[in-house]
Amino acid sequence: MNIALFGGTFDPIHRGHLNVARAAAERFRLKKVWFVPADIPPHKQKAPVTSYFHRYSMVALALVGEPDFLPSLLEAPDPEAHVERRPSYSIDTIRRVKAGLRKSDRLYFLIGIDAFREIGTWYKAEELLRECDFIVAARPGYSLTDIVNSLPVGLRPKDNDAVLSQETPPYRQKRAVERGTRLELPGVRLHLLPETHEDVSATQIRACIKRGAGLKKLVPDSVAEYINKEHLYRSK
Repeated sequence: MNIALFGGTFDPIHRGHLNVARAAAERFRLKKVWFVPADIPPHKQKAPVTSYFHRYSMVALALVGEPDFLPSLLEAPDPEAHVERRPSYSIDTIRRVKAGLRKSDRLYFLIGIDAFREIGTWYKAEELLRECDFIVAARPGYSLTDIVNSLPVGLRPKDNDAVLSQETPPYRQKRAVERGTRLELPGVRLHLLPETHEDVSATQIRACIKRGAGLKKLVPDSVAEYINKEHLYRSK
C-alpha cells in the first residue's frame, strides 16, 4: 500500500493543500494521505503560530468527506510530558511511521516546493531524504533544477555542468538519473508533482482575515466557519 505523510503547519489548512493531496494521490496511487500538523514547527519557533489544537481541528474538519485523507496526531504535544517540548522533526515522525509499516508498504513524504527549498537547513537533512521517497509539489516557474539546487551540498550531483530541468531529455550521470519528473540519487528518490493551478497560501488567508475579506474561495466552508467562530487570526 502506498502511503504519504503530508506535514506542515497548516495555519490554516486551505484548498491548495487539499488539491495537492488529491493530485499526489492520483499520480502515485496513494491509498492513504496522513495530514500531520506540526506541534512546534522547527523553522517557525520564533514566529507566532496558532495553537496546535486549533490547527488540528481545522485539518480534521477539512478532511470530512475525504475517506483517503486522515488527520494525524503523530506530532501532537504530550499533555503529560514534564520536560521542555522539542521541535517536531520530520525524520523522527517518518521513522516512527516506518516502524509500524509492512514490508509491502511504500512511504512517501509530500511537501511543497517553498518548504523544500529550505530542506538543506532541516534537522539531519541528508538522513531525512534517504528515509523515503519525497513528492515535491511544484508551483508556477519551478522545475527539477530548483529541487537539485535546494539539496544539502553532500547530496547534490557532482557533475554540475549538466543542468537538471523538467524540459531536458533523460540523461545519465555517475551519481544522478533524471526521467521526466523524477530525480534519483544514491539512496534518494525525488518526484516533482506538477502544479495544481491553485496558488493559495496561509499567509494570504491570514491577510484576508485581517482585511475582513471572504474566505470561502480559499478554505473549505467548515474551516471558514471554525475560524470565524473561534475568532482566529484577528490579531496576527
